[in-house]
Parts: sequence; C-alpha cells; structure tokens
Amino acid sequence: MAKDVKTGYRVVADNRKARFHYEILDTYEAGIALTGTEVKSLRQGKATIGEAYAGPSGEEFFLFNAYIPEYLQANRFNHETKRPRRLLLHKRQIDKLIGATQREGFTVVPLKVYFNERGRAKVELGLGRGKKLHDKRETEKQRDWNREKARVLREKG
Repeated sequence: MAKDVKTGYRVVADNRKARFHYEILDTYEAGIALTGTEVKSLRQGKATIGEAYAGPSGEEFFLFNAYIPEYLQANRFNHETKRPRRLLLHKRQIDKLIGATQREGFTVVPLKVYFNERGRAKVELGLGRGKKLHDKRETEKQRDWNREKARVLREKG
C-alpha cells in the first residue's frame, strides 16, 4: 500500500496489465458503494482487480469480479468477496460510458483502487479498446528499446 508522492493517494490495488491488453483512451474517477467490512478489508490492502471489469446494469454502472477478501474480525456480518459493487458516477458520465460500450465496442477497465486524501475509496476507470497481438508486440518492442536506450545513456554518463 504505497502512498503516491504526487497526489497523496494511497493505492490499494493496481491493474498493471490493463494498459498492456487495452489501449486506454480516456480515464474516469468513480466512487464505490461499499459496506463497512469491505472498507476495512480494503484498508488492509489485500484487494485484487486483475480480472475485474465495469459495465452497465440498467441505468447504473457496476464493478464486476473485483476481489475484496473477507474481513477476519467481522464474524457473520461479512460481505461476499466478488459481489457486484455500484460505481458512483455522474449521470452524464454513465450515459457516455454506456454509449461507448454498447455502440462503439469499447471496454471499461478498472486501472486502480485507492483512497483519496479525504479517505474515500475511489476507482480509476479506463475506457479502452482491446489491443491486437501485433499492437502488444509493438508495445513490448518499444518498452525494450526504451530500457536499452536508458542503459546505454547510463553507461556513457
């Protein structure tokens, strides 16, 4: 659970593979409707969003398949670990995301879950299109070249 120096956010879960598998065109910040035990479990920093995705359900937007483990001290009042969680977005943002996913074939992927400076749990959502295999190879080639370039510059001083 590292605290980001620039923003002051405390990142709980990060989906690092999302930028490799998807071409992220736009990002949104959304709140999450959580129960008390989910917030306590998130503060322990054990959540994973690697397989999670966001999508519409009626007029609302939900986060599906995000894993927040049970809070051990909660006994029988615990929550389901992979239940759909409602995302708190403005109506205009919801309409834009629903339109993009249904008409244009985009996917809404959670990029990270964090606590902002006020202590509220937030999700950074990315609106993206899936990359083809050749795009992934190009990304990997570019990353390797940047690494090699930095190594050469470091050696030369």
